[in-house]
Amino acid sequence: MEKVEHLIQRFVPEHYELFLDINRKDKVFSGRVLVKGEALEQTVAFHQKDLSIETVRVAGESLNFTVNDDLEEVRFELAAIGQQDIELTFSGQITDGMTGMYPSYYQLDGVKKEVISTQFESHFARQVFPSIDEPAAKATFDLTITFDQQEGEIVLANMPERLAGQGRETGIWAFETSPRMSTYLLAFAIGELHSQLTTTKSGVEVGIFATKAHQSSSLDFALDFAKRVLEFYEDYFGVPYPLKQCYHLALPDFSAGAMENWGLITYREIYLLADDNSSLMSRQQIALVIAHEVAHQWFGNLVTMSWWDDLWLNESFAMMMENLAVDALEPSWQIKNDFNISSVPHALNRDAIDGVQSVHVAVNHPDEIQTLFDSAIVYSKGSRLMFMLYHWLGKEAFVAGLKDYFVAYQYGNTVGQDLWQALSHHSDKDAADFMTAWLEQPGFPVVTAKVVDDNLILSQKQFFVGQHKDQGRLWPIPLNSNWTGLPETLTQESLVIPHYSQLAANNTGALRLNLGNNAHYITAYQGQLLDDLMADFASLSQLDKLQLVQEFSLLAEGGVMAYADLLPFLDLLSDDSSYPIVSAQQQIIAGLRDMIDENSPAQAALKERVNRSLMASYEQLGFDIKDSDSDETEKARLFVLLAMTWAGNEQVIAQARAIYDQYATNMEDMPASLRQVVLSTQVMVAESQELVDAYLAQYVKTHDARLRSELCFALSRTKSQETVNKILAVLKDKDVIKPQDLSTWYYSFLRSDFAQEAFWTWGRENWQWLKETFAGDMSYADFVESAADVFKTEERLAEFKAFYEPEMEDLALKREIVMGLRNIDSKIELIKANKAALEAALEDN
Repeated sequence: MEKVEHLIQRFVPEHYELFLDINRKDKVFSGRVLVKGEALEQTVAFHQKDLSIETVRVAGESLNFTVNDDLEEVRFELAAIGQQDIELTFSGQITDGMTGMYPSYYQLDGVKKEVISTQFESHFARQVFPSIDEPAAKATFDLTITFDQQEGEIVLANMPERLAGQGRETGIWAFETSPRMSTYLLAFAIGELHSQLTTTKSGVEVGIFATKAHQSSSLDFALDFAKRVLEFYEDYFGVPYPLKQCYHLALPDFSAGAMENWGLITYREIYLLADDNSSLMSRQQIALVIAHEVAHQWFGNLVTMSWWDDLWLNESFAMMMENLAVDALEPSWQIKNDFNISSVPHALNRDAIDGVQSVHVAVNHPDEIQTLFDSAIVYSKGSRLMFMLYHWLGKEAFVAGLKDYFVAYQYGNTVGQDLWQALSHHSDKDAADFMTAWLEQPGFPVVTAKVVDDNLILSQKQFFVGQHKDQGRLWPIPLNSNWTGLPETLTQESLVIPHYSQLAANNTGALRLNLGNNAHYITAYQGQLLDDLMADFASLSQLDKLQLVQEFSLLAEGGVMAYADLLPFLDLLSDDSSYPIVSAQQQIIAGLRDMIDENSPAQAALKERVNRSLMASYEQLGFDIKDSDSDETEKARLFVLLAMTWAGNEQVIAQARAIYDQYATNMEDMPASLRQVVLSTQVMVAESQELVDAYLAQYVKTHDARLRSELCFALSRTKSQETVNKILAVLKDKDVIKPQDLSTWYYSFLRSDFAQEAFWTWGRENWQWLKETFAGDMSYADFVESAADVFKTEERLAEFKAFYEPEMEDLALKREIVMGLRNIDSKIELIKANKAALEAALEDN
């Protein structure tokens, strides 16, 4: 698509005076905006989308204007260039799409209510008011709102009210002038909300807001953590938080997980609210999301990318900082384990497919922006690269460089090179030279390590899963070895280190690379090096064992080793019930399950193997929650119980059913750390339509978003066509399944061999409705990715290709379709290459 014009090249805004009159009853709004700034050309254009532009005035004179809906702009001629005050009046409609200004719906005491809120990232401010809707077009904002106000309702915005209490008394809510910021960070919300408030040691008011459908106590955890993490960042960055408030708002309907609007961060309810029965995993996820969004208040809000091609700078940095902050504030959680268990394989698995995007991607048109929010690449891989740089430079140089960066560019815009220069200033290393190859090139290397004629040979090559074309890419790879005598970085294709025997004599233990798993590559140890490593395996740390299992799994997927060679690791890991080790077993089990047919002898053999290898962990962890349990015990227990119920362990199933019977009439009181396994087991072994109806009724009734996700997971375990039909019938009913959750339901049932055909058919038959409902939404491409993630047969590949290839002109879907085709094809080839040997190994065992 042709490169879109940057409208800031015609007009540079400096200040917006924005007035909005919102009519919720009729779902309309009208407004007036006075934009002060400098006209660089006489022909000026502002962004607008789906607005009725009524007048454009300069110095009291009306101007002729034209609206171009394709370009999403209003264009007009000025009498002169230079400083201008341009006033526009306009009106628009409030629609249910979760961008721009939209309503969130919820039930309170049987009455349907709503909260009006905004989502302006990436380029949706233009749906609410005419503006230069580009990240580089920073300006200050004066926001005033009036609406069809009812008793008890309030308005929240980025800034405090000018006169506290005026809005309640007069119905006119006027807010203090914001700092210079991008349009995508402006936000407001209207509704009947309650809150918990506190103040940081520097005087910032921190608040958690939610609808009154939630108990006040469900705001407590977030309030405590939000205060502490804001104080942590002020100390860590050495730059004060510049606003008077840092509010956090839980919304009943929200497409993204959360959004970092400056001073008014918005969330899905599941990522902010935690009641007394919330699991540790829920609280950890809430803490990570809060830490992520608060990090954005500096990196993204105070200092902002110049254009969307540097989106990774925002998200990768924030994901790195969320882990650093949570680890500092809650060290007992061992959050690095979670990063290695989930984020690292998430990045590696997607980055191994030829055609994957690089971290830094050129953006020519706004329609491409949503495709950049690739959680595996921009978030997981990007944050891993930031951790790699953090360790390569050293903590002191990294933190000192960050402070320089914030001070130098506060309230301004930057490109990646600006950050590298700031970080390099405090180090003798060149961050730009180091990072360029990692950011601009897709994929990652595999380092092959072997000994030939007493020479240690280290070589790098891009690692692929599935069909590919090797383009000879090279990276500067931090070796991070446990041995001395090796270089710090491998930059060339191959390196020969002589006198291996002498090198080994000078070191202890087997040679290992990428110690700490901080760099974005994997290692293929061969021959003697592999033998030595396996001889030392029992003495390795839990994280080291996890890393090796992840690397071996990828090597099997890439055809470097046989998938059947992973089986022995189930027994090698069976005597350790720690969270990292149980997670490593879970990864192996998931990979093996995908290789074999349901209800086959091989599957029965795998289930027997799973029960045997996890029995010691089950005997140690069980169902009983003890006061002495460590923070990680809860997570390990869930993994073990889910795997053993899948494997049909009668003892585990009986205990799960007994717990269900105890809480059948009050599911919300069931211990949250056990609910997922208990609810899903009941469907697997005792499904009835009465049970399904009870689950659906609970799903609609509850305000606990985590319980809703657990009920969805449980119902997807169905083996009843009646249940499948019942779920299909409510997928488009917003009073049952919120649009924000639809892609999760779709994915959960596509993963089921039993329900896949029906849901895949539904997805194709309702594609036009999905497109109309979700186009422009962050979850739009999820419907393509879901199918690509689970399909693994020639038949499904042909159907996926036939259906989605005609959609390739849609920029929001093109990359996901291409990646999906390659992903499905790679799984088909992997199964062909490994299935027979794996079945034989399982049945022999």
